[in-house]
Amino acid sequence: MPDPHAPAVPAVPPTPPVPLSALLAREDLALRHIAGPAGRDTVIHWVHTSEMADPYPYLLGGELLLTAGVHVPSAPSAADIGPYFDTYVSQVVAAGGAALGFGLAPVHDTVPPALVAACDAQGLPLLEVPPQTPFSGITRAVWQLMAQVRLAELRRVAE
Repeated sequence: MPDPHAPAVPAVPPTPPVPLSALLAREDLALRHIAGPAGRDTVIHWVHTSEMADPYPYLLGGELLLTAGVHVPSAPSAADIGPYFDTYVSQVVAAGGAALGFGLAPVHDTVPPALVAACDAQGLPLLEVPPQTPFSGITRAVWQLMAQVRLAELRRVAE
């Protein structure tokens, strides 16, 4: 009998995961990998957008988490913001986040170097999302890639 006090295990989505490399290969998105690993071992199960300073409670694991950095506090210097990003990235990693996408504009003109350093240090892939790429376009691309993988799988089984 299952332990009623055990934490719930999130259900695995019925769609196949998408390699992060396949998403990065989409020229229409113009995503740029700027930190952390991005090999074929890194897969995306879904996409989530959040501007929460602590995204941990809202993640199931396997997400490409998208943010425009609205949650980033103002700091007198770049050195003062490092601990914030260390904590933020550790929360994403602890929640099982697969990768982080940081949108440029309207809040930030560049990806904060302290975020790049935190992602490199903690092994979280970090993508720069250009201003012309809407987060909904990234979500749609992930679902299109999932559909392609699923269709290929169904064809393989049918043959």
